[in-house]
Amino acid sequence: MRQKDIFLAFLRVGLLGYGGGPSSIPLVHKEVVEKYKWMNTDEFSDILALGNALPGPVATKMAGYIGYRVGGVLGMLNALIASVVPTIILLVILLTSLNAYKNEPWVKGMAEAVVPVVTVMLAVLTWGFVKKSGESPLGWGWSVGLILVSFFLLEVLHLHPAILIFVLLAGALLKGNSTEKEKNKEQKNL
Repeated sequence: MRQKDIFLAFLRVGLLGYGGGPSSIPLVHKEVVEKYKWMNTDEFSDILALGNALPGPVATKMAGYIGYRVGGVLGMLNALIASVVPTIILLVILLTSLNAYKNEPWVKGMAEAVVPVVTVMLAVLTWGFVKKSGESPLGWGWSVGLILVSFFLLEVLHLHPAILIFVLLAGALLKGNSTEKEKNKEQKNL
């Protein structure tokens, strides 16, 4: 019975979660916390925070973890299949339909019209990140410096983004450790 519930819960999320992972999160909460009561809101928040910290789609990571927690390995596979298969089927149907009419002017126009809209959406998202980093403890100077250096490394030197992210994360960890050691030293001196 539990495997059936896991499947149905994540199938509903997969079918109704239009707009990607962030739009699916309230649906997952409704199923997992409110309907089936597999966890409370605090536990769900912890899983959401951890899911956002890891790479990949958040809805899929949450489905995998919650499925595993509720139903073991079979529950994990069950939840992943239920949350991913509806998207795959809809994508195949949509792309097959559009491919059949790819030479039609309205399909070409649709595809061309999406590019500027996505560009604006990404620009708004980027500006939000820039503002957030400028208002962070790093401040505007460091933020602008890191943006410029990152742009140079990625666009001029063609450095792989994963390498840059790894170096920045390692630098942040090392800086965090040195700050901790300095605080501990100061506390010992008091």
